[in-house]
Amino acid sequence: MNPLHQQALAETRRYFFGRCAAGLGTAALASVLNPRLLAGETATAPDAASLGMMPSLHHKPTAKRVIWLFMADAPSQLDLFDYKPKLQEEYDKDLPESVRMGQRITTMTSGQARFPVAPSIFTFQQHGKHGAWLSELLPHTAGIVDDITIVKSVFTEAINHDPAITFIQTGSEIPGRPSMGAWVSYGIGSPNEDLPAFVVLHSRLASGSQSQALFSRLWGSGFLPTRHQGVALRSSGDPVLYLSNPPGVDQQTRRRMLDGLAALNEKRLGVKGDPEIQARISQYEMAFRMQTSVPELTDISGEPQDVLDMYGPEVTEPGTYAYNCLLARRLAERGVRFTQVFLRGWDHHGNLPKQIPQLSKAMDQPTAALLKDLKQRGMLDDTLVVWGGEFGRTVYSQGTLTQDNYGRDHHPRNFTMWLAGGGVKRGLVYGETDDFSYNVTENPVHIHDLNATILHCLGVDHERLTYRFQGRDFRLTDVHGKVVREILA
Repeated sequence: MNPLHQQALAETRRYFFGRCAAGLGTAALASVLNPRLLAGETATAPDAASLGMMPSLHHKPTAKRVIWLFMADAPSQLDLFDYKPKLQEEYDKDLPESVRMGQRITTMTSGQARFPVAPSIFTFQQHGKHGAWLSELLPHTAGIVDDITIVKSVFTEAINHDPAITFIQTGSEIPGRPSMGAWVSYGIGSPNEDLPAFVVLHSRLASGSQSQALFSRLWGSGFLPTRHQGVALRSSGDPVLYLSNPPGVDQQTRRRMLDGLAALNEKRLGVKGDPEIQARISQYEMAFRMQTSVPELTDISGEPQDVLDMYGPEVTEPGTYAYNCLLARRLAERGVRFTQVFLRGWDHHGNLPKQIPQLSKAMDQPTAALLKDLKQRGMLDDTLVVWGGEFGRTVYSQGTLTQDNYGRDHHPRNFTMWLAGGGVKRGLVYGETDDFSYNVTENPVHIHDLNATILHCLGVDHERLTYRFQGRDFRLTDVHGKVVREILA
């Protein structure tokens, strides 16, 4: 909702309740229909999301929530999903110009005298009812392949990490736009009053991994009200800074302090009508409720041993990817609308054959366990799980190519992602690439199409979820995007 519209509505409501004889009766009726509406938390007219209500969706949703397992730094599709057996015949030959067709490359390899083709050294086998090809690095994913749709034809325009990850997260390579989780929070809110609608979990780096930085704007709210930004949980100390009361301050004292602060903010809000003041009030109240909800969320001591074993040996260590996958399931159970789990370290410009097995091992079992866990609890049908990074990796080697060592540069022309649950078909492989995994040859899926499809599963028309800012209506997919209906159940 536009801030000017919010202020206008707030003034109209104050006038109505203050001067109309029927005001009290209407207020009483409203309190019955929605007790939170007059609970003293707001002084401006809130949008449905700020009340935690599910507004009128554009169509019936197939997913209630999203868990995005984001493989930051771009995993190699050639070594995980995109099996290219003919590449063995092309070993150390120059990438044909008929394949590259003058497409731009990064400055990290543009100075190379040649671009030698580097086939994957890892073996592939077919798995599942439909014979999907998977690398030996993904034995646990092989066990869930009939529950996922593998999309091999995703592509983007961005060729470097920061613009690429900004693009897929916000729909623009230029920083400052709202992230997808913020759009979801703004559009449909959350049924949970004690946890944020959008939660971010960072997984610690594997030993020896190289990684790009992740900036908080990637889960920020941009020009949307700040209450829709993602809340990142920390892996050590308080999961959220200052969650615990300082020494000498008990819960009753904190409550009195917040009540006094809210009164001051309400007074200022009545003068200025600034919706950010309302956001501040809401955030203070959420923080107070999180003092109880977050410790309960992060206490996994009550999880059955067979569930812990399913996620792997690192599941009890806060900050590990395994722990965060389990936490993602617990967040989903508690009604959190959008959870993003980051796993960095896939930036394998060199020494890929030695580094990718280590990271794949840390990722593979917990990822498969998350799907199995959701499925056995009856939650996979209405939870959309997304796996993937910001772009792919080149077929040619960055640096010296040997029989047992190579690196791969950034490749935006095609990469692999997969989706599961929440209205997506199961056991499907969608899209195709050429024999060099360099160009999409069938069913291209732009990242705007991906984001449009995710919103569609949540019951949202990506063309209608808009926010007016600086004189124009913005949306996550900008002026692009189409729902990939072929992958929907």
